[in-house]
Amino acid sequence: MTGSGGNSSSSIVYIRDVEVIAPNFKRRLSGVTSTIIQLIPVQRALGQKVAALGPGLPADLPHIRLRDLFSLWTPPRGKHCRIWHARRNIEMLPAILMRDVLRMPLKIIFTSASQRKHTGWTKWLVSKMDGVIATSGKTADYLTVPNSVVLHGIDTERFSPPADKAEAKRARGLDPAKKIVGCFGRVRHQKGTDLFVDSMIRLLPSRPDWSAIIAGRATSKHVEFENDLKAKVKTAGLADRILFVGEHTDINEWYRGLDLFIAPQRWEGFGLTPLEAMATAVPVIATDVGAFPELLVTGENETGLIIARDSVDAMAEAAGIFMDDDARRQAASQCSRLHAIGNFSIEGEAKRLGNIYRITAFA
Repeated sequence: MTGSGGNSSSSIVYIRDVEVIAPNFKRRLSGVTSTIIQLIPVQRALGQKVAALGPGLPADLPHIRLRDLFSLWTPPRGKHCRIWHARRNIEMLPAILMRDVLRMPLKIIFTSASQRKHTGWTKWLVSKMDGVIATSGKTADYLTVPNSVVLHGIDTERFSPPADKAEAKRARGLDPAKKIVGCFGRVRHQKGTDLFVDSMIRLLPSRPDWSAIIAGRATSKHVEFENDLKAKVKTAGLADRILFVGEHTDINEWYRGLDLFIAPQRWEGFGLTPLEAMATAVPVIATDVGAFPELLVTGENETGLIIARDSVDAMAEAAGIFMDDDARRQAASQCSRLHAIGNFSIEGEAKRLGNIYRITAFA
């Protein structure tokens, strides 16, 4: 890149052309990091001049360098300040120092996904923000400052129904003659993988036309938990019908083979899997954690059911309802796709963020 401005092949963005900085000060991949990676290209396609900052990000993601922070005393072209969009405590603090001590022309926005009481330290940091965003209504309930709720969105083109569901199953090595119920995500107690397995052990023996898959990785500390589940499945004589398929980068293709999705979490910050399933026209049964109750439609035009957390009985009952009623499941499938497109596209999330940027700093 040259000092004259513009973008380079390495995706370094000239600082004078950046109006919004999205810092990522955590090297390990997390939900926050994934949000930044997915959002920035969409935001830039909408004309928002956003760039990332920090480690652990793809090289092709538009970004600035740490040394560019010395240029923040000069505002972007045609603006009186920049926005620093923090998503963690560690990203709020340096922005406060730059704005209040170094007197750089910054406005700081913080997105909170926490669903618990904040510590005194976090409350102090949040109180210094120029704008606060909550990722769900439940998250907003834990904030003591004015905030705007912006629910996450997903790529509804990547997560979309297959032209031929039988072929989608065959391509993943699944039996196209079987209906498939899935549970995707990290394999661990918090994610409720054991609840899913137990409910399937209860349901599948009397439903020979159904099978189940668990897609996701068990990290080293949870391998024993996964092995215990596999042993339980084997003991139940269902090793050929409850499949552990591991972690996949093409998880959107696995959703296309599903007829029903279950999100069995005991706790969740937000949780994108129900949105990914619904966008793929798959009805969802989800526990009452995270943002799940705000994502699904129950009752008229239903996209699925919300059930009590940590209850195999509730999960088995709800799953059985959809497994045994093809018409209801197919109706929910159609509603799910429409609901996801209409309310949870990542373009919609990016547009809502752009409006908040304008109100906070650029109006």
